Amino acid sequence: MLDYLLQQVIFALAIGAIYGLIALGYTMVYGVMRLINFAHGEFFMLGPYLFTFTMAALLALGGLPPLVDTIVAIVVSFVAIGVLGIAVERFAYRPLRAYGRLAPMLSALGMSIVLQNAIRVTVGPQPVHFPAIVPNSPIEMLGGMVTTTQLGILAAAVVLMAGLTAFVNGTRIGIWIRAASESWTTSSLLGIRVNRAVSLIFFIGPGLGAMAGIMYASYYGIMQPTMGSAVGLKAFTAAILGGIGSIPGAMLGGFLLGAIEVFGTAFLPIVSGGAVGTEYRDVFAFAVLILVLLFKPAGLLGETVTEETVVAKKDY
Repeated sequence: MLDYLLQQVIFALAIGAIYGLIALGYTMVYGVMRLINFAHGEFFMLGPYLFTFTMAALLALGGLPPLVDTIVAIVVSFVAIGVLGIAVERFAYRPLRAYGRLAPMLSALGMSIVLQNAIRVTVGPQPVHFPAIVPNSPIEMLGGMVTTTQLGILAAAVVLMAGLTAFVNGTRIGIWIRAASESWTTSSLLGIRVNRAVSLIFFIGPGLGAMAGIMYASYYGIMQPTMGSAVGLKAFTAAILGGIGSIPGAMLGGFLLGAIEVFGTAFLPIVSGGAVGTEYRDVFAFAVLILVLLFKPAGLLGETVTEETVVAKKDY
């Protein structure tokens, strides 16, 4: 029983780390712009496709060791998807800021459809095999079996999360982002270029989403144009659970949602005597979303909004 429990814990941590990385993109954009970027799931989906194209190009050119090819493809994917995120914000969201929050949100839904169908048209709607970046070798740990892919995903996600936390809390540009999340008007009066801060979060968020997509595709061995829809909604649920707008909350929400989903899927069929099977896996995420919105709308680490805080942060 202990070995089975350990396997489920590692699985939950790996999946939760992926959810957390995607949730960071949602929460950063919302924290600064008060916008739900519904196209974020498509940035997650584009990551493994761009990685595959880059790897194919590098292998065709030849001359580099496989490890170097992989690192270059990962960096190219992060940068390219980040630049795409900046372009989407500049041309699809920024012109609509003056028209309230609904117009940019509808534009985000439109961009989600455009990006998904662009891959359908250029690559095809069918699922495509994605090779494991790290050899999926079993490792015995405390009597249980885990895989190198699971440990690699967890380690990479923790490094990325720690790096983002250090960047936001310990750099001058990070101060710009935090200031813009408080008040655009006051930040501008203090000489902070708010549009640059916005462009930066649209570079970092989609880039992290692309990294999560590569990890997800490597873990499950498959990628498809619709993969960003369900996973993106789950990551959005993780952001809500942790407190949307809070970077630590997005990380916590991702790991908690991963644990709820994995342990619910593993043990509910046992408890229910087989009446509820693993096909109800996605139900757990959206049940959590409903419960959080009902009983703690601000999330676990989110700020409870009162009339006083709304007045204090209002941009005049």
